[in-house]
Amino acid sequence: MDAALGFPVLVGLIAVALLFDFLNGLHDAANSIATIVSTRVLRPQFAVFWAAFFNFVAFMVFGLHVAQTIGTGIIDPSIVDAQVIFAALVGAIVWNIVTWALGIPSSSSHALIGGLVGGGMAKAGISAAVWSGLSKTVLAIVLSPLVGFLLAMMLVAIVSWASVRSTPFAVDRAFRILQFASASLYSLGHGGNDAQKTMGIIAVLLYSQGHLGSEFSVPFWVVLSCQAAMALGTLMGGWRIVRTMGLRITKLTPMQGFCAETGGAATLFMATFLGVPVSTTHTITGAIVGVGAARRVSAVRWNVASSIVYAWVITIPAAALVAALSWWAVQIVK
Repeated sequence: MDAALGFPVLVGLIAVALLFDFLNGLHDAANSIATIVSTRVLRPQFAVFWAAFFNFVAFMVFGLHVAQTIGTGIIDPSIVDAQVIFAALVGAIVWNIVTWALGIPSSSSHALIGGLVGGGMAKAGISAAVWSGLSKTVLAIVLSPLVGFLLAMMLVAIVSWASVRSTPFAVDRAFRILQFASASLYSLGHGGNDAQKTMGIIAVLLYSQGHLGSEFSVPFWVVLSCQAAMALGTLMGGWRIVRTMGLRITKLTPMQGFCAETGGAATLFMATFLGVPVSTTHTITGAIVGVGAARRVSAVRWNVASSIVYAWVITIPAAALVAALSWWAVQIVK
C-alpha cells in the first residue's frame, strides 16, 4: 500500500472523485430523462427533479456489488495509490467534458474504467489489470445495449398485441401515466449502478491509505456522498445530450418511451445485482434503437446511432491514454 497521504491531499482526491460523480450525473442526466421528455410526458425541468430523486434513493434498493467490482476487480488494489486515483479521475473527467461539449453520449462508466486501467498500467505495467473483472466489464460494452435492444423490442411487440383493441387515444393516455413508473425505475437503476463506481474509487483510495483496516468495504458516508453528488449533477441536466438521445435517434410515442425505459431498467437491475459496472448510456441507447427498429428499421437514424458507437469504442482507450499521461506528468512534477 502507498505511504499515508496528508489529510488535505486525501480530502482533495475525494473531492475530485465527487466532482466526477457530479459530472457523471450531469453527463448521464439524459439517460434518465430523454424518453420522458421527448414523448412530452414531462417538461425537462420537472423531469430532472424526478430523475434526481430516484438517483439519490437508489442506495436503499441495491447492494454494493458494483462498488466492490470497481474497487477490487479492475486493477489490483495493492498497486493503488494517490497518483493512480488522481490519474484515473483526470482521464475520466477530461473525456467526459470533451464528449459532453460535443453532445456525444459516450459512457462515463467506461471513461472511469479506462482511467483506472491507464493509471494502473502506467504505474505497474500490464500486470496491474485484474483480467477477470476487466473482461467482464468489456463484455458488458457489447451485451448491455444488446440486452436493452432486445428487451425493448420484445416489450413493443407484447404491448402492441395487448392494446390492439384499444383506441390510439386510450393507449397514449395509459402510457403517459405508465411512463412515470418506467422513468422512475430507470433512474433508480441509473443511480444504483453509476454512483457505485465512484464509491468504489473512494473506498479503494481509503483502503490503500489504511483507513478501512484489512478488509475492503464502503463506508456509509461515502455511499451518501456519492448518491448526493450524482443527484445534484442530474439536477443540472445535460440538454445537449437529451436532444441526441430522445429526438435525433428516433421519434418516440409514450408507449415506445415506456418500452425503452422498462427494457433499460430491467437490464440495469440485472447488472447491478450481479455487480457488473455497465454503461447506462449504452443501455438506454440500445433500448431506444430497439423500439425504433420494432416500428420499422428506417425509423432509426442509423448515422446518429453509428457515430455514438464509434464514441463507445474509443472511450476506454482515450480515457486510459489521458490517465497514463496524467500519471507520468505527476511523476515529472514530483
